[in-house]
Amino acid sequence: MTRAPLDREAVLSAAADLADRDGFETISVSALARHLGVQPASLYSHVRDRAAVLDGVHALALAELAEAIAGETAGRSGRDALAGLAGAHRTFARERPGRWAALQRRAAPETARSAEAARVVSLIWAVLRAYDLAEEELVNATRFVGGAINGFLALEQAGAYDHRNTASDLSWERAVDALDRALATWPGATS
Repeated sequence: MTRAPLDREAVLSAAADLADRDGFETISVSALARHLGVQPASLYSHVRDRAAVLDGVHALALAELAEAIAGETAGRSGRDALAGLAGAHRTFARERPGRWAALQRRAAPETARSAEAARVVSLIWAVLRAYDLAEEELVNATRFVGGAINGFLALEQAGAYDHRNTASDLSWERAVDALDRALATWPGATS
C-alpha cells in the first residue's frame, strides 16, 4: 500500500486527528511522525517545530468551527441563531475534543489575525447584530457569550454535571435562554 505524499495540510490534519484521539497536549513532532509512519525529520519540511504544529491545529480548528457555526446559524436570527451558535460549539467540543482544546489556548499572533479567526468572529457578530447592539459593544458581548459557552462546556467535559439527575441538556437550554435575555437587554443597545 502506498502512502499519500505529505504536505502541510495533511500533516496538520493528522495532528488534529491525533489530538482528538489522544489529547491536544500529547501532540509532539515525534508522536505525529509515529502516527504518520514516517521519521520526525520528514515532517520538518512541512512544519517548523511543535509550536507550529499546535498553531496549525488551532487554525484548522477555527476553520472547522466556522463551518459548523455557518451551518447552524444560516437563515436563523435572534434566539434561534444564538442557539445554533452555541450548539455548534457544543457539538464541536463533543465530537472534536482535541481540536476544541486547541481553541482554548492563547492564539499566536498569526492565528489571531488569520482568515479563519476573522470568519469565526464575523459569524458570531452576525448573530449578535440581530440584538441591535452598538458596534462598540460587539467585543464585550462576544466575550460574554464565549465565556458562558466555554465555561459550561468546560464543566460539562470535566464531569461536573454528572452528580445530578437533571440532564445537562435542560441546563444548556436554560443557559441559552439566559444569554438571549441578557443580549436583548444589553447596555448600549441601539434600539
